[in-house]
Amino acid sequence: MASVPVGRIIYTRQALPAVELVNFAIDRGEIIIRTDRSGELAAATRGAVVAFEADSLDPSGQVGWSVTVIGQSYQVTDASEISRLEQIGLSSWAPGEHEQFIRISPGILSGRRLRALTAPARS
Repeated sequence: MASVPVGRIIYTRQALPAVELVNFAIDRGEIIIRTDRSGELAAATRGAVVAFEADSLDPSGQVGWSVTVIGQSYQVTDASEISRLEQIGLSSWAPGEHEQFIRISPGILSGRRLRALTAPARS
């Protein structure tokens, strides 16, 4: 997953599924996203079970992979942890202030490789 810069976080907003494209980092085996403290994403993911999906596709070669993580999300509140995370180089691509770090601890991990089927050789 760490080889791609963006993924999708899936969470609940107003009792319905919501999906947002976010850039992320992997830190100590957990997914880190950075968002606006007062935004809907930060509010909806604090302490919630969420899904996170990342993929890499090569349409011309018909190959790729997809990984989905389901786990608990946590707002990072410890000042020393925030300071450390500020040094990993994760900055949000979206405009605005993004001072909130959300950590997703993997609980269920699934993935698949995509590969084009090749026709059998003719003799």
